[in-house]
Amino acid sequence: MSDFFVTIRDLYFSRGDREIFSGVSLDIPEGKVTAIMGPSGTGKTTLLRLMGGQLRPDRGSVIVQGLEIPSLKRKALYQARRRMGMLFQSGALLTDLSVFENIAFPIREHYSFPESIIRDIVLLKLELVGLRGARDLMPSELSGGMARRVALARAIVLDPTLMMYDEPFTGLDPVTLGTIVSLIKELNCSLGMTSVVVSHDIHETFSIADHVCILSEGKLAAQGSPEELMNSESEFVQQFVQGKPDGPIPFHFPAEPLEQDILGKDMSGKSAL
Repeated sequence: MSDFFVTIRDLYFSRGDREIFSGVSLDIPEGKVTAIMGPSGTGKTTLLRLMGGQLRPDRGSVIVQGLEIPSLKRKALYQARRRMGMLFQSGALLTDLSVFENIAFPIREHYSFPESIIRDIVLLKLELVGLRGARDLMPSELSGGMARRVALARAIVLDPTLMMYDEPFTGLDPVTLGTIVSLIKELNCSLGMTSVVVSHDIHETFSIADHVCILSEGKLAAQGSPEELMNSESEFVQQFVQGKPDGPIPFHFPAEPLEQDILGKDMSGKSAL
């Protein structure tokens, strides 16, 4: 049996004329925390959406727990998503529902459990994130950190085997940041999940990740344990993990020369108009 929970092979995906992935192949080990990292615009969140079936690749294979996600019909995909949890960067709580009802929503959507069972499940998940006492609050009454934890409780309420986090550390105060970092690792171990974390935060991500994949220019640029990447001899990897301003990773998005763009001239001085 494979030790990989997710297997991606020869993945191609474009948005209009812009190619996001051009032959990406990577493996996500089962039961571990894997980080997907890379410069802005490299398709990290897009990769999560391809794994969850929200997007379909132009070409290539996305296998999650033995299922070829792009080839699944609607009903089969819906069933597969019961085993997937997603923590969105914004939290994406339903503003007209209380904390309790936000977390109960996926249960009501997928199962016909008695109210007593739903109540017990919701309270247990809220206890895991330290917010059982906030069950009757509305999203507007929550701080940013509390909202993120409620969203996390909702994401794990169906006991997913695959948990995906989209920039979970963005915009958090230091205390809440430390709490979320600890929760990701603890929940992965206690609930027996496989976790995929998309993040730009090197320190926090490397502190909990077992495996790291770095994307760049449509391909897998590097992978390994945090220790292996920190000690990598690659100039690209060192620029990324140390946040160096100079190196192979460009600051500017690809564009025509500034003079040509502003003056409408090519580099020989002739008018390009």
